[in-house]
Amino acid sequence: MGTPKYINVGGKLLDLSGAKVMGIINVTPDSFFAGSRIEDQEALLGNVAKMLDGGADIIDVGGCSTRPGAPFAPADVEEERVIGALRLINREFGDVVVSVDTFRAEIAKKAVLEYGAKIINDISGGELDKGMFAMVAELNVPYVLSHWLEKPIDLKPGGMVPSILKWFGERISFLCSKGVKDIIIDPGFGFGKTLEQNFEILDGLRSLREIELPIMVGLSRKSMIWKSLDIIPEQALNGTTVLNTVALANGANIIRVHDVKEAVEAVKLLERLSLKR
Repeated sequence: MGTPKYINVGGKLLDLSGAKVMGIINVTPDSFFAGSRIEDQEALLGNVAKMLDGGADIIDVGGCSTRPGAPFAPADVEEERVIGALRLINREFGDVVVSVDTFRAEIAKKAVLEYGAKIINDISGGELDKGMFAMVAELNVPYVLSHWLEKPIDLKPGGMVPSILKWFGERISFLCSKGVKDIIIDPGFGFGKTLEQNFEILDGLRSLREIELPIMVGLSRKSMIWKSLDIIPEQALNGTTVLNTVALANGANIIRVHDVKEAVEAVKLLERLSLKR
């Protein structure tokens, strides 16, 4: 059957025959990459405008940092941050495609029904809020199902991708049984994986196409880059572009990034090659 070329986003078809770029908007004071933190309205609107001008297809709004070791923001704090950001984006930018980055079902519900979010991006794959899958089915919006592990598991070399395929298979089967139509899979780089396992996933990304669903990757400025290069996140743009390019060449349909312009350039250059997506 093959990977779907379109997903239904708010009644419009988003064409995934060419790769799309999702820009990260963190309305948090503690995201791992300091350059992405937004704490006032002017900065928020400026960042969104810059991303849209740079060619972003989707704006991803999150109000709870999930960096390793950080406590989750309380639900009321996350909701206030996310809803405030969505309200501003709606007012200034109209019908831009916005996804809500949350693992909490009730925040997802409010973001979609009251503030125009069109995609739910759940970094926990339903693990942190057991009501999320039922909510996704109720809302009938595209759902980013991310592979989540609380901590790394001990696997033999080469075992990570088969483990992820099994994990996805169980959850996708359940979601489909509930009538969820548009699912995007994300292997969850950095979430409960060792450095070696992250690179193993990237190297074997094309194997995830066996699932025949669109693939999203979030590699932007993550520790697998800056730890490997002995630098800090602020210095990891070049490494991010390199790994995003590898991911795109290996079949990623959506790349989630802090730096939209550079990601869009990578997409455009790769489109000049005759790679089979």
